[in-house]
Amino acid sequence: MSDTMSETVTENTIDMSVNLAGVKLRNPVIAASGTFGNGSEYSEIIDVSLLGGICTKGLTMTPREGNTGVRVWETPSGLINSVGLENVGISSFIENKLPFLRQLGPAVIANLSGGSSDEYVEGAVLLNESSVDMIELNISCPNVKVGGLSFGMDPGTAAALVSAVRRVCTNKPLIVKLSPNAPNIASIALSCVRAGADAFSLVNSFKAMAIDVAGKKPVFENITAGLCGPAIRPIALRLVWELFDTLKDSKLNVPIVGIGGIACTNDALEFLMAGSCAIQVGSATFSNPHTMIEIIDGLHKYMSDNKLSAISEISIREK
Repeated sequence: MSDTMSETVTENTIDMSVNLAGVKLRNPVIAASGTFGNGSEYSEIIDVSLLGGICTKGLTMTPREGNTGVRVWETPSGLINSVGLENVGISSFIENKLPFLRQLGPAVIANLSGGSSDEYVEGAVLLNESSVDMIELNISCPNVKVGGLSFGMDPGTAAALVSAVRRVCTNKPLIVKLSPNAPNIASIALSCVRAGADAFSLVNSFKAMAIDVAGKKPVFENITAGLCGPAIRPIALRLVWELFDTLKDSKLNVPIVGIGGIACTNDALEFLMAGSCAIQVGSATFSNPHTMIEIIDGLHKYMSDNKLSAISEISIREK
């Protein structure tokens, strides 16, 4: 735990570890994809080794420069982003980024995206043979014109992609990142489980837009982009609660990683109580790089104050 914690709290009587689809995390706090770089960007600011896991930037087979024009637009209690999956490409990531990331200590979750099913599969082949711990299949990015969100809107399309990736992803657990923009998340989730998903992360950003009133035109070149931040938290929490119920009703014990505007310990507790086994912190890191460490400390204190010995005891849901 961090240096700020008292000796009483740091006694080895509380187990904050999480088993996420067979991968052990030291605690349930994960850096969300696209908000933490590839680890090195924050390693001189916080003790990254304290995190449970790190989700990489969205990775594609070939390098991407991302979207042109405005990429981030502030909104009340949030922001709209249109980065467009800027990344160095999977091969370069494995060769140049992953070795350092592995040295940091947290579990490494590779966020995989693509413009076609074939591209997803090619990327999965490379990541399957790498040292990453898990693959997070991004079928929900609203910031690209081709791929991303288009795969996560229909149960059949989502299942076909998950199945294709599952066939080549034999060494790594597969998390499927779901979109809040889908018309029926429950049916998509069930189709993904049948196709081989080991876990879900929920939610990605909400499709949104902004207009430059002075310029009399949309702010983003792609017109729409992704809304994140505290504004989406109550909706994301509701979707996690409902997904838990869907899986329970189908007698499926599939773990959920909750995402959406988490910025403090109470936010994290809400998602854990709603049925998440872990959480991802994204945009809050931009305004306060210490957010995740503060949440880890806060969860530990909550467990100590409430005499809880395991992180799973925080949940108020029953399988």
